[in-house]
Amino acid sequence: MNKTGYFSHPECLLHEMGADHPECPERLKAITAQLQTSGLMAKLDCRQPELAPLSDVELAHDRMYIAGLRGLSDALQDEIDAGGPTHSQVDPDTSMNIHTWNAALRAAGAALAATDAVLAGDLDNAFCAIRPPGHHAERSKAMGFCFLNNVTIAAKYALERHGLKRVAIIDFDVHHGNGTENIVAGDERILMCGFYQDPFYPPGGAQSTASNLLNLPVPAFTPGMEVRELIEMMWLPRLEAHKPEMIFISAGFDAHRDDDMAQLNLVEQDYVWITHQLMNVARRHAQGRIVSCLEGGYDLPSLARSVEAHVRELADL
Repeated sequence: MNKTGYFSHPECLLHEMGADHPECPERLKAITAQLQTSGLMAKLDCRQPELAPLSDVELAHDRMYIAGLRGLSDALQDEIDAGGPTHSQVDPDTSMNIHTWNAALRAAGAALAATDAVLAGDLDNAFCAIRPPGHHAERSKAMGFCFLNNVTIAAKYALERHGLKRVAIIDFDVHHGNGTENIVAGDERILMCGFYQDPFYPPGGAQSTASNLLNLPVPAFTPGMEVRELIEMMWLPRLEAHKPEMIFISAGFDAHRDDDMAQLNLVEQDYVWITHQLMNVARRHAQGRIVSCLEGGYDLPSLARSVEAHVRELADL
């Protein structure tokens, strides 16, 4: 059994983008209920993070962008006080309420706290049950339900604050992690491996040909076994060659066959298999160190089951 951390915070439940929005607080509630009912939560080291320091957020994001988000939040409070709207639209799919700024800082803070604890040897690995998600957030742009790129902030933090030489970011969300690509392209210390449904959101898929990126487009209705074969052929040799000293996971579960936001056909056992492969790489090169952060997953039952399967594998239970 591994000592697996579980990082979350009540403020992550307060961010919401309006009635019937798929990226909703109920996502975290469903995960919590599943882990508690299954008995897995009692076997995890549960922790609440502090707000991420802005100096660490700036490792991945432009300072003026961060100031702009904070200013948008302050302006929204003024509008609410004057009887105005309760949300501020950032893009067609993404909006802020008065709690979004703190929720985003808690989410990034969870990724940072998990990184600290795993690198200190206090935990073997960790899962961050956080929202808003992050992998669409570019250096200077919020989009696709995302404001701060949690995984990329943590990866840069491990390199810059902890002195690691090489890390990997693995993205198995059904959507391409364009924000992560935007921030890490050309940084040879970071190997980014991902697969995503194509064509899909964001339009155009992978945009960079930088040598540190390995993003694999797959067509709609691709089954899990074909994704596994791609991972064996493409990801695993690159990971072995890179020898990451820590692995960060953008853990989106919207490639599940029950998730009607997309059209891939993965099931829980596919997430278990992927997690197991990454744990093997981490054992060989990274002292087992993995920090996984929630991204997508919008069908609540399959999201909850998939997170349980992923975290159970991390905990080696």
